[in-house]
Amino acid sequence: MNNWFEIGIIVKPQGIAGELRVLPTTDDPGRFALLDEVYVRPKPPGTPVQYKLISSRQHKGLVLLKLSGINDRNAAEKMVGGVVLIPPEKALKLDTDEYFIRDLVGLVVETEDNQILGEITDVFPTGANDVYVVRGHDGGSFMIPAIKDVVLAVNIPGGKITVRLLDGLLELKA
Repeated sequence: MNNWFEIGIIVKPQGIAGELRVLPTTDDPGRFALLDEVYVRPKPPGTPVQYKLISSRQHKGLVLLKLSGINDRNAAEKMVGGVVLIPPEKALKLDTDEYFIRDLVGLVVETEDNQILGEITDVFPTGANDVYVVRGHDGGSFMIPAIKDVVLAVNIPGGKITVRLLDGLLELKA
């Protein structure tokens, strides 16, 4: 279950009938409606438990889930802090030039002339484009915009990403 996808975090109960408020950690909260079951890893991290997904709906930036066996507020309160997971075969299919964040983190970042700059430690979606946080060899971090002018190639199996640095980009190190 190490390669499963996290798609949400249970933040609190909704009402008295066992419905759960879930903060989606997926780019597409509508994807919950495509599922017939989910797994929840309880807090503190334990073994994920499978639940039949009875219903889901979006509400004020959250997803409201009704899971089998969670029938009242007390049961729902015990789920708070749990992580909603799905197996890899239930992941949404990506378009060309789209990647899962978890596949990008850890990639070595090098320039087109093979200068190694560091490793991706995080990815921030900004709306217009993602931004890759890179930890350099000196321990400092800098950000690279995930745009076609900068990101030339992403090689997940090869463990690297090739970039073309725009003028001044490395001077913006944090």
